[in-house]
Amino acid sequence: MSVNAEDVLKPGGRLVTQVPGPKSLELDARRKSAVPRGVGVLLPAYAEVGHDGLIEDVDGNLLIDFASGVAVTAVGSRAPRVVARVRDQLERFTHTAFFVTPYESYVQVAEELAELTPGDHEKRTALFNSGAEAVENAIKIARVATGRRSVIAFDHAFHGRTNLTMALTAKTTPYKTGGPFAGDIFRAQMAYPYRWATGADQCADEAFSAFVSLVSKQVGVDNAAAVILEPIQGEGGFIVPAPGFVKRVAAWCRENGVVFIADEIQSGMCRTGDWFASEFEDTVPDLVTIGKGLAGGLPLSAVTGRAELMDAVAPGGLGGTYGGNPIACEAALGALETMREDDLCSRARAVEKIMRDRFREFEAAYDQVGEVRGRGAMMALELVKDRDTKTPDAELTAKIQRHCLDAGVVVLTAGTFDNVLRFLPPLVISDDHLAEGLDIVAEAFAKHA
Repeated sequence: MSVNAEDVLKPGGRLVTQVPGPKSLELDARRKSAVPRGVGVLLPAYAEVGHDGLIEDVDGNLLIDFASGVAVTAVGSRAPRVVARVRDQLERFTHTAFFVTPYESYVQVAEELAELTPGDHEKRTALFNSGAEAVENAIKIARVATGRRSVIAFDHAFHGRTNLTMALTAKTTPYKTGGPFAGDIFRAQMAYPYRWATGADQCADEAFSAFVSLVSKQVGVDNAAAVILEPIQGEGGFIVPAPGFVKRVAAWCRENGVVFIADEIQSGMCRTGDWFASEFEDTVPDLVTIGKGLAGGLPLSAVTGRAELMDAVAPGGLGGTYGGNPIACEAALGALETMREDDLCSRARAVEKIMRDRFREFEAAYDQVGEVRGRGAMMALELVKDRDTKTPDAELTAKIQRHCLDAGVVVLTAGTFDNVLRFLPPLVISDDHLAEGLDIVAEAFAKHA
């Protein structure tokens, strides 16, 4: 029986069983006999009902959601505008394949993304299902449009689990088991201020010089089709590049006829306090890959970019059977309306202030907090054994996460060294639930740090 999410803020009121509870454990036993172990599960508390910022499990526990399904449910897991549009579309038709008999909602989503993505140039949008599909197609578009083959990605990057996107992804375990991978992929150093050898002040200049040198010596500018970069890296540990680095890379691409792809799959859709993280330094990508928060929980992704690049691919070269499914398109229109009408960019900035203020307290109290970083409702703590050596502390990170999960607060980790706690609450989470969740994180530090 569903409990009232607004009446559970008293201490202990959210949880009625141990997490996971008996019903979840029963379901998890079934999972283990039916689903391969490669499909991992962080917290086997099986979801029953979504509330704004909370997940109610099958045992009646209310979990504070600091994950948003990995930045997907920015508008909540059952946003009224999303639900209404999806319900109406289900009554009309579920599928035709846009490339067979098209429908208006696909065109509407494309029009909306042309307006929202950075730059006032003419744009086109193609819709897909997953972030990895969007990245694969962005690379295809860049290669066709330029007639070149090579792609430059960055250290700490994550772009997906398909063959090409695994090649673009930096971290081996668990993402890159099972090569060989697609070729003509090169990797440049990311401007990672906290871990830059000569210090944060030198990071942007030196990283940019290293990038230019790599392209010149190992790739050849005339072979470079695209540079793909996350304006704020996701799985890599919410790394915010040194100021100016992203904009300089984009300008270099423009000067050399190389397509600059901003992978905004995790950082887009109001998550960082702007519609897209690229906007923070007024960077205008040639192509933007979009996903996760786009459709309020339904599978939809997009590539939006310069018309002359997008139109380079011949008819039939882009798409897929389910790409831009009408139900997902209607969900996206509902999510976009929610973001706009409820000003979720401003809400993301408000969430940032609440989280950053608490994290600064942790930083002052615990030497293991090496850095507080992020933007909007995309915040992280990098944990280290000591601040002088900056040795990553994956063990402490795992203990704090485990404490939070046991207390019914869903917290994710990230980072090349598995030492980053990352926080991605729904943008619609209440201040009370946000504060209660942060109190649990504080308890975890008090016990384990």
